[in-house]
Amino acid sequence: MARAGYGSVWLSCALLLGGHPGTAAAQDGNAFHNRIGPNLPSPSLSAPSMSDPSVPPLPSVASAALTLSAVFAGGDKPLRSGLAWRIYEDRTDGTKPAIVARSEAADPSFTLAPGAYVATVTYGFASASRRVVMAGQPAAEQLKVSAGALKLSGAIGDVKLSPDQLAFSVFVPIGTNSEGRLVRSGVKAGELLRLPEGTYHVVSTYGGSNAIQRADLKVENGKVTDATLNHRAATLTLKLVAAEGAEAFAGTAFSVLTPGGDTIREAIGAFPQVTLAEGDYVLIARHDGQVYTREFKVESGLNRDVEVIAKAG
Repeated sequence: MARAGYGSVWLSCALLLGGHPGTAAAQDGNAFHNRIGPNLPSPSLSAPSMSDPSVPPLPSVASAALTLSAVFAGGDKPLRSGLAWRIYEDRTDGTKPAIVARSEAADPSFTLAPGAYVATVTYGFASASRRVVMAGQPAAEQLKVSAGALKLSGAIGDVKLSPDQLAFSVFVPIGTNSEGRLVRSGVKAGELLRLPEGTYHVVSTYGGSNAIQRADLKVENGKVTDATLNHRAATLTLKLVAAEGAEAFAGTAFSVLTPGGDTIREAIGAFPQVTLAEGDYVLIARHDGQVYTREFKVESGLNRDVEVIAKAG
């Protein structure tokens, strides 16, 4: 039987040189030695296999570095902060891709095995992604992000309002609905809110009641839109007293209503504070089973005490 590999070569050479498997020459190792020459191996030696340690292994493709960076779309201004990078497997079988690496560095470097990946970067509520194929060689990719930012504050006239008195909600308008989709509520004054390029509807609430202002603001690529919403409101201290300027009664329950009877705010205490939009109101005070009322007016920027006199009628 012919040997595999090199053995078949030796057997073919023997036949071409006139040998025959059944002759004494084929059985005699000296015959091969005399006919073919002393420098060739004997046909009785086994041929090396692919698993032989003397055979070098096939070269494998090594992992390589993928370096990433991000810039604002339409320019080359780099993003240096507020970034979150994720590297996903690029799967084609419909299963959820797994995250293989992540970083919050400005220009991270990932060591990846050969294969296909999806690199994503988020900048606040904006993001960008790119498919990358690694083949054992270092690679560098730059992702372009269409984004800007909002920085919000509030004021009454020329007086800036304290950030802890303000809260903002940001919406994406949909059709004729200015509050079509909420992006985020509870945004603090002075906070940098990173957003995709576009137009947003902002609602500013001062003091937690009806002192509300609205504005449509445009976020431009690579820019910070710094906006101040101007409120027309005042902060009032409510009191129930026996006489003007007298000591306030503790444990009084107050209700602030519109002239039409809608309740705007309720509070309990000797002198609670409420912030109200300018306009006309009715104040109801309840104490020891008695009810007292008065009408009052709020003027923008005029913070003052509003006293209800506890007297019959």
